[in-house]
Amino acid sequence: MASILRFRKLYYVDQAVKCSSVGFESLDQSPKIDQKLDKKEEDVISANNLALGINKRKRAKEWRCIDSCCWIIGCLCTTWWLLLLLFHCWPVTLLRVNELPGPGARLKREGLTALHPVVLVPGIVTGGLELWEGKPCADGLFRKRLWGGSFTELFKRPLCLLEHLSLHYETGLDPPGIRLRAVPGMVAADYFAPGYFVWAVLIENLAKIGYEGKNLHMAAYDWRLSFQNTEIRDHALTRLKTRIELMYITNGYKKVVVVPHSMGVIYFLHFLKWVETPPPMGGGGGPGWCAKHIKAMMNIGPAFLGVPKAVSNLFSAEGKDASYLRAMAPRVFESEILGLQTFEHVMRMSRTWDSIISLLPKGGDTIWGNMDWSPEGHVCDFSKKSHSQTSLTSVLHSSKLPTVDSKLSGIFSNECFPNLNISCGEVWTEYDEMSRQSIQNVAADKAYTSTTLHDLLRLVAPKMMRRAEAHFSHGIADNLDDPKYNHYKYWSNPLETKLPDAPDMEIYCLCGVGLPTERSYVYKLSPSSRCKSIPYKIDSSVNGEENSCLRGGVYFADGDESVPVLSAGFMCAKGWRGKTRFNPSGIATYIREYRHKPTTSLLEGRGTESGSHVDIMGNLALIEDILRVAAGATGDEIGGDRIHSDILRMSERINLPL
Repeated sequence: MASILRFRKLYYVDQAVKCSSVGFESLDQSPKIDQKLDKKEEDVISANNLALGINKRKRAKEWRCIDSCCWIIGCLCTTWWLLLLLFHCWPVTLLRVNELPGPGARLKREGLTALHPVVLVPGIVTGGLELWEGKPCADGLFRKRLWGGSFTELFKRPLCLLEHLSLHYETGLDPPGIRLRAVPGMVAADYFAPGYFVWAVLIENLAKIGYEGKNLHMAAYDWRLSFQNTEIRDHALTRLKTRIELMYITNGYKKVVVVPHSMGVIYFLHFLKWVETPPPMGGGGGPGWCAKHIKAMMNIGPAFLGVPKAVSNLFSAEGKDASYLRAMAPRVFESEILGLQTFEHVMRMSRTWDSIISLLPKGGDTIWGNMDWSPEGHVCDFSKKSHSQTSLTSVLHSSKLPTVDSKLSGIFSNECFPNLNISCGEVWTEYDEMSRQSIQNVAADKAYTSTTLHDLLRLVAPKMMRRAEAHFSHGIADNLDDPKYNHYKYWSNPLETKLPDAPDMEIYCLCGVGLPTERSYVYKLSPSSRCKSIPYKIDSSVNGEENSCLRGGVYFADGDESVPVLSAGFMCAKGWRGKTRFNPSGIATYIREYRHKPTTSLLEGRGTESGSHVDIMGNLALIEDILRVAAGATGDEIGGDRIHSDILRMSERINLPL
């Protein structure tokens, strides 16, 4: 409101000065007027000139949307040219990094060789997607990567690429006239972008002890789809079953070691149930298929019980980093003049990906806690294990938090949305179909936990949830013998399905720890009243006390920056430990944690002791564990459990009948 008033004031003064100038010109032209102005007229001119000068200075100080955009572009270009200059000017000896020998070469000298075939299962986002059919705007891109790789086309035609990466909003499958498919082979996920490795370091170390194409396979799939739809559309589960059977036979009937990452963990959990289920719903492998073909399931950064950041992605298309950027340059990302609407485009696309629904927190308040308690016990300083007084839940609203400034008390008034009935024309997100009063009702004096957040998403995105909930479930089974749990919607939830009858099989939870990981969020209404906008955003102005879990509107817990320890480790620590109703055959489980150690220099790259969600794929200790198991070692032989976090204490605080 202040900027409008200021604009109107400037406009009035400009017009006054203009009119005054015209008036004086007329006086100069009139022969009846004396050529010398009197004292009063000179004072008027001086006052007008002074006002004009002040207004010019004020206008010069205004920070416009285009200024923010140019500032960001200028910083990026300057940084790029500076790094390029340093790279070409510095002596080569200064840029050379002494590479540490990977565990593969050392283990080979110790006599380890490839024994069990290995199957790698990538997670969400990290696998490449290539174009097989597209709209006219994608001419010339046939069989080129639209996701993964250099991303050059994303910058050349962003809206075209977003359209092609989106799925059909009602079916969750291909839109008419568009076909994207997973890139096959190791190149599908060895590097996400040039120089940014995902599986490449692990693949290289496996190769050093004898692995190659005949005993190493990348099970690429379209990570946007629901897990059952990867079979319906691409027969991905059938191809994985056939590949494992072939590797088992051609490698001397050695069982397969499966290494899934992130969402790939629950994708393969779905596969374990699918492969033994009779057709047409399952793969028809029959009871005992897993016991015959699978030696171990080594889960890297497993999202067994979901990821809280999936909630913020679906609710407002943002997370910790995005909320910081939004706060730093709101006029750029929310510009009506530039028409960027970055977050709206991201939400429009990501809400068509059913796979994100699979990552919503599972188990409700029983697992994640409520407004009164949390399994973490409020641990915020992960290195010193100091305690604060903050309560952790899955989604919070700022109206429930005592740390929020009182000036926010009016944020839910009609000032935010003065027009309650707005016709938005084309529907971008389901927020466009909600009345403004309904949007305010969601925000009015509400706090949402991991149980009620599903009701919240059903309210703000009913079409998305109806489509996705036909493929996924997020509860806790009362009776796993109930025939309803034979449906595929339950197979990726470890709390609603049984592990296969394979007592000799092993399950590992390989977790990064020691990093602040998003756990819950504080939201506020966005002040924008325009159509095609997201009405909620993380309140980045909210911070807790010193050493609090709350920073920038986000609560943090221990984890690997993406998956909290609770989600990654609970099933191995308690849910599947020993013979339980979720693990009736008593499959052995192990927790192997890798405490994050930051790099001391930029020349060290992403580090060899990282516990971060993706960078852990280059962690030498993790790679060594995988290589030893692939070469025939058991969990006990590599040291059993290695725990740095409080996962055992967290698990004890969870009252789950086993």
